[in-house]
Amino acid sequence: MSTEIRVPTLGESVTEATIGQWFKQVGDNVAADEPLVELETDKVTVEVPAPAAGVLEAISANPGDTVDVGALLGAIGGDGAGAKSESAPQPEAKKEAPEEKPDATAGQQVATPDANEQPAPAEAEPSDRGPSPSARKLMEENNLSDSDVSGSGKSGQILKEDVLAALRDGGDKSEAPAPVPPVPGTVDASPAERPEAKAQQQDGKSAPAKREPVAVEDDAREERVKMTRLRQTIARRLKDAQNTAAMLTTFNEVDMKPVMDLRSQYKELFEKKHGVKLGFMGIFAKAVVQALKEIPAVNAEIDGTDIIYKNYAHIGVAVGTDKGLVVPVVRDADSKSIAEIEKEIGNLGKKARDGQLAMADMQGGTFTMSNGGVYGSLMSTPILNAPQSGILGMHKIQERPVVVGGEIVVRPMMYLALSYDHRIVDGKEAVTFLVRVKESLEAPERLVLDL
Repeated sequence: MSTEIRVPTLGESVTEATIGQWFKQVGDNVAADEPLVELETDKVTVEVPAPAAGVLEAISANPGDTVDVGALLGAIGGDGAGAKSESAPQPEAKKEAPEEKPDATAGQQVATPDANEQPAPAEAEPSDRGPSPSARKLMEENNLSDSDVSGSGKSGQILKEDVLAALRDGGDKSEAPAPVPPVPGTVDASPAERPEAKAQQQDGKSAPAKREPVAVEDDAREERVKMTRLRQTIARRLKDAQNTAAMLTTFNEVDMKPVMDLRSQYKELFEKKHGVKLGFMGIFAKAVVQALKEIPAVNAEIDGTDIIYKNYAHIGVAVGTDKGLVVPVVRDADSKSIAEIEKEIGNLGKKARDGQLAMADMQGGTFTMSNGGVYGSLMSTPILNAPQSGILGMHKIQERPVVVGGEIVVRPMMYLALSYDHRIVDGKEAVTFLVRVKESLEAPERLVLDL
């Protein structure tokens, strides 16, 4: 008797996903709870485990397909007796697959598997995490071997974006098929004229901005790659925030010497006692929490004609990953110590980089912190993480001359930026909030004394 593999519940408001890659092939033995297939949602990448042990009998959805929650992915049957052997032909998964949906990757310059053929399997054993199907196909087209590409996926797996990066950096294209040149004197259709754009307009969605025509010689050297679902979601949410909120940014600067001295003095003792390093993020989070208590509007959100004030603080911490920006949430940061916040930030950061964040890890945030200073940013105007009303931008610590007690001295200074929704937060409240954060950082004993 066969056991169906179906798309699991993916979290609040998530109704569909895109097939990333299969870790097993038809005919492979699988163990119960062993990862079978990777699904990419709007927010995270999740692995679907095997519901039972046996043999993978069929694959009903291929990489690139869009599937709904509950959709059939494949089937497991037997107890291993049907495992593939070199003499036995592999069953064709497509015969048991439901009617194919239109190719979700239409419009890409890079070719993807045709709707009537199985994607080429990776040459490496699944347990070795060989290149993903789309990466393998692109490598074959451009005469690249595994040693030519550095993998950024789990366990060093080569992903499609890794291959594209290798090609940009000078990968071997000598035997790659030459791009089909356009008809002399013409250029490729603009995005608004392409079939996918027209279909989008017919569905009632806003059409993408029309692209200006490019020269024929430039068009042949361009590359079109479909945005990942995560990148599409990031783009949509950020633009929605700009279109909806009355966004404004106020700035201040903070002398980081007191915090740096405190950290230098106690970092070894702190790590020995709590098992985690004393960083800046835990101290900043604590300073933010203190300020939110005094200025609750920055921790609130608008719902229609109502304002919802939150009597708790779930602090989102923006983390940059290879696949895009994610914002895991430190829940109840107002009731946590600096050590507890540091541990939580460390755990969430590791899960983000490893692609292991769950939907629950990124829901419910009331305020967000973004540290662009780790990349060298000196100043920025962060965009709100809707429906939140405030986001704090932290930046590079840089020594600058400042006046202290009537004398010019050199201090490690950091610019702070608070972007806020002016519909709910007044300028006085925003400035006061940022001043309170500054005061806590320049006199960290205030955090201990709850001042």
